[in-house]
Amino acid sequence: MLVMAHGTDQAAPGALELVREFVNTRDAELGTDRLADPRAAAAWMGEHGVPGGGEPLAGSDLERLAAVREALRALLLANNSGVSPPPDALETLNGQAAEAAIGLRFDAEGAALVTRCDGVDSAIARLLSVAHEAMRDGTWRRLKVCPADDCLWAFYDHSRNRSGTWCRMEECGNRAKARAYRERRRRAADR
Repeated sequence: MLVMAHGTDQAAPGALELVREFVNTRDAELGTDRLADPRAAAAWMGEHGVPGGGEPLAGSDLERLAAVREALRALLLANNSGVSPPPDALETLNGQAAEAAIGLRFDAEGAALVTRCDGVDSAIARLLSVAHEAMRDGTWRRLKVCPADDCLWAFYDHSRNRSGTWCRMEECGNRAKARAYRERRRRAADR
C-alpha cells in the first residue's frame, strides 16, 4: 500500500484518516493517481467505505473527485505554511458541498452533517463532513501536505508543538536543506 512508502506514523486520528488517504490517492513521487481510472476510483471508494464505491465512475465524477482532492490538498498545504487557503480551492469546496446537498441531522447523541444524495455526491459529502468535524475538534490544523513539489504527500503532524513540515524529514526535509545549502553557496560564489 502507498502508505508504507511514506511511513505509518503519519496516520490521522479517527475519521480524519479517510481525508488523508483520499488526498494521497495521487502520489506525486510515484506518479500514480487512483482517481484517474473509473474502476480504480470505485475500488478505492469501496475499500475505504466511501459511499458511491463499487461501480466504475463516469468521467465527470472522476473530475469532481479529483477537484475536491486537489482543493483539500491546497487547504492542507496552507495548514503547513500558515497562509490563507487559496480562494479557488475554497470556491471548489463550496461548490461541491452545495452539489452534495450536505445537511444537518439531529439524533439522541447530538447532530451530524449528512447527505441527502447518492453516488459521488454522497462520497464528496462524506469527505467534506469529516473535514468539517476535524475543523471543529481542532485536529484539522495538524493535517498537512509536504511542501516538496515532487512529494505533496498528506501527513498528520504528531509533533508536540505542531511544527512538522515534511512528511519525512530524512528524505524531503534533507533534500530541501541540501538545495537551500547549494543555493546559498551559489549566491556566495556569484558575489
